[in-house]
Amino acid sequence: MRRMDKRRLFGYNGREGPQGGMTVRILMIEDSEELCDAVRFQLEREGYTVDVCHDGDDGLRWIRERAHDLILLDRLLPRLGGLEVLRTAREEGIATPVLIMTALDGVRDRVDGLDAGADDYLVKPFATEELLARIRAMGRRPRGWEGSSLQRSGDLSFDAVEKTLHGPAGACSLSKRESGLFEVFFRNPGQVLPRSVLLAHVWGPDAGVEDGNLDNYVHFLRRRLRAVGSRREIKTVRGVGYRMDAPDASGS
Repeated sequence: MRRMDKRRLFGYNGREGPQGGMTVRILMIEDSEELCDAVRFQLEREGYTVDVCHDGDDGLRWIRERAHDLILLDRLLPRLGGLEVLRTAREEGIATPVLIMTALDGVRDRVDGLDAGADDYLVKPFATEELLARIRAMGRRPRGWEGSSLQRSGDLSFDAVEKTLHGPAGACSLSKRESGLFEVFFRNPGQVLPRSVLLAHVWGPDAGVEDGNLDNYVHFLRRRLRAVGSRREIKTVRGVGYRMDAPDASGS
């Protein structure tokens, strides 16, 4: 099994994403390593964070981590075909936008891809400019990732670009990991977030990080909440993960 390439020129190293806000993370599932290298290079130049895998089984495993904002999916993959990967993901309720990239250019091929749950369909060979335009267009859709870098939750506000947390008692600066974790909590208010999802979002899929590291950073986040005087709490859901809640139903 081939491990994902974790090279990131942007994203969690303090650079802002292509929309000037939160980092956009893309998963590319493609068996051509040459094409992967070329596309990843271009996307990283534009400020995207890119993870790559080369067969359908690995691709579906990473999709299930729900760690990405967009998936670039080849149809003709080893071990598990692209359409089967896509159908399985949709049946499991995974709504991450998917752009199919394939050499199959017939009308029936396009229809099958869209009916399987794809959001867009791009025929190979393609120009990099067209791929980037389609990615930007998908990001402008209602379920996309675009928006202000400043997010609010009850008595808190969080700036993903500046890596700052603001509350009733003032503001504090955040580390890279702290900011990454707060970003996930703010994007999923009130939801129970499994440990695997938090680890994948912040450290990357298949990063080999010990659970204790996550627990330590959640402890740091709780200290940050107290430091800014927030009534928000990060609660432990035993055997599952964490969620960020307000102490009362008013959400304050």
